[in-house]
Amino acid sequence: MESFWDVLWFIFISYLFIAYLMVLFHVIVDIFRDDSTGGFVKALWTLALIFVPFLTLLIYVIAKGRGMAERSMQQAKAARASQEAYIRDVAASSPGARSATPVEQVAQAKSLLDSGAITAAEFESMKAAALGGTRATPVLSS
Repeated sequence: MESFWDVLWFIFISYLFIAYLMVLFHVIVDIFRDDSTGGFVKALWTLALIFVPFLTLLIYVIAKGRGMAERSMQQAKAARASQEAYIRDVAASSPGARSATPVEQVAQAKSLLDSGAITAAEFESMKAAALGGTRATPVLSS
């Protein structure tokens, strides 16, 4: 590298090469994601990408660019729906997921009182909170 302009040229060429690789991999993924295309056509697109990469990329993006965007959006929506379903499933199966009824809260507090984990005053405050509709966190005495 002899001059500043050589360095700039190297950076520019490197940027173009990385951009080309990103588009190439995106097209390859899209070729195999496309359910409407048969296996023989997918093989032809792949072979064309190997032997005539620049022209094939240009033709593919022009011919199937809108379909690429639609398939990407469908995959993103499916991934988001799957993630939301997983989060709902995990949240529903967690121990504190559903709110206990006042009767259940008083029964839990009574079992804590019977086991000696809380005092009678703590039991009364928990019972009052449960029957009053407010949620109180039990204070465990050591």
